[in-house]
Amino acid sequence: MTATLTIRDETTFGFGGDDPGYALDVPTEHITVRDVIRARVYQEVREYNLRQPEYFRGLVQPAGAERTLNGFKVPRRRRIDPEKQFKKAIESFYRNGFMILVNDQQVDELEEEIEVSPDTTITFLKLVPLVGG
Repeated sequence: MTATLTIRDETTFGFGGDDPGYALDVPTEHITVRDVIRARVYQEVREYNLRQPEYFRGLVQPAGAERTLNGFKVPRRRRIDPEKQFKKAIESFYRNGFMILVNDQQVDELEEEIEVSPDTTITFLKLVPLVGG
C-alpha cells in the first residue's frame, strides 16, 4: 500500500513562505528519514532524466553542474545518476546542508521512522551560509 507525503522546500531566507509543496508517493505508511530522502531524490532524477530540461531543480547539486538562480545547470543535459545524487544528499544532511522537519518538528537521525498520514508534511530546510561569518 502506498502513502503520500507533502514535500516542501524552504531556505533560511524564505522560511515561513506559502509554498504549497508537492506530493511524494512512498511505498508504506511507516518510513525512515533516509528512505524519504531516497524516494525524493530518485523521483527528482527520474523526472529530470525523462525530460532533460535545461535546469535540474533538486535537493543537491549534481557533479559538474553550475549553481544558478533557476536551479543547477547541467552541461550538455546529460543523464544524472540517482544513486550518486542520493549519496550526495546523505552527505549534505550530515554536513548540515539541510535540515528535515516533519510537521514542523526537526528530525536528527536518518533511521528515525515517520508515520505517514494524509496531513504529514516534510520540509527540507536548506541552510544558507552567512557571508563573511
